[in-house]
Amino acid sequence: MLTSLLIPIALSAVALFFASFLSWMVFQLHRDDWKKLESEDEFLEAVKQQNVPLGSYMFPGCNSPEEMKSEEYQQKWNNGPCGVMTVFPKVNMGKKLGLTFLYFLVISFALAYLSTLAIKPGAEFIVVFRFLATAGLLTFLSATVQHAIWFHNRIIGHVIESILYAVIVGLIFGLMWPAA
Repeated sequence: MLTSLLIPIALSAVALFFASFLSWMVFQLHRDDWKKLESEDEFLEAVKQQNVPLGSYMFPGCNSPEEMKSEEYQQKWNNGPCGVMTVFPKVNMGKKLGLTFLYFLVISFALAYLSTLAIKPGAEFIVVFRFLATAGLLTFLSATVQHAIWFHNRIIGHVIESILYAVIVGLIFGLMWPAA
């Protein structure tokens, strides 16, 4: 049955990719996710002088649970600032866009597979829509919320996108579900 869902899988991936483009570039749901530092030039120069390698960093940082319990670390934590910083190479937009499409393709395939375990051919649109939209919402939203809890990133745009993505997947599979 999974082979009968190859067209909705591909169509979902394309539709999700296009919806992602719209949310970022047209509706700009993530416009306020990242703020510019007021003293950006000074900050960039300080980071350059530190020769920070690519990676993700937490500050203040520690290398062990014992160090985290130390008075020195606790004082740094209490005095602030505290945060997370990721240093990455120059962005290769083609690669990022390709990986994003691949992500949507893999998710669409996984949702299609999951649906074949629960829904029989010939099921009504609303049954397919509800199942896939719910599974899609759990897929797209769950990791974002947990990440925001720990790292304080803004998630409003991600919540809106997740709902939209779930509806898109539910509609496409609901409309193209194989007959009995």
